[in-house]
Amino acid sequence: MELYIVRHGQTDWNKLCKFQGRVDIELNENGEEAAVKLGKRLCKEGIKFDKIFSSPLKRAYKTAVLILNEIYPDKDYEIIKDQNLKEMTFGKLEGMLYSDWMNTTDPRKYFFDEPAKYVAPEGGESFEQVCARTKEFVQTQIEPLYKDFKDGRILVTAHGACLSSLMCYLENRGVDKFWGDGLKKNCEETVYVYDGNKWKLKA
Repeated sequence: MELYIVRHGQTDWNKLCKFQGRVDIELNENGEEAAVKLGKRLCKEGIKFDKIFSSPLKRAYKTAVLILNEIYPDKDYEIIKDQNLKEMTFGKLEGMLYSDWMNTTDPRKYFFDEPAKYVAPEGGESFEQVCARTKEFVQTQIEPLYKDFKDGRILVTAHGACLSSLMCYLENRGVDKFWGDGLKKNCEETVYVYDGNKWKLKA
């Protein structure tokens, strides 16, 4: 079984380098175009999906819709919204510029460079918390699908930190290596294969 995970397309806050978190920002024109382009490429490659999951936030859900409209132009499809796929929340500091976020003595400055030292701002989530809920999502929603879709494909569209935490589970990484090879780009997809027991990075 293959799992495609895709970060949402660009938003204006992405362009401005702001922490979005749970703020429900729409895709901008570039984000929509990138999602359509990805959908066209997947369609050309003959990629179809047996189950589709998305964060309920607009930027991730719209990304899924635009991708799937290219793959299934004349067919209905279901996108399952899952609360565990919402972006990591940054509490009262959502909307802050990256530069302001890092320019501090507060341990939030370790967010990207030393995640094991990161301490969430008031009302925010820790890396451990976001990892716990995305692990629950994979274990309860994705892995059980193997029984019926051994040769199937699953699509998940969500957010940068959320997907990094999900990948920590798939790759058996700890919080100290939360970002792996780095934050995924907007509309970048990563593919994993599940054999009923273990996950393996495919592409």
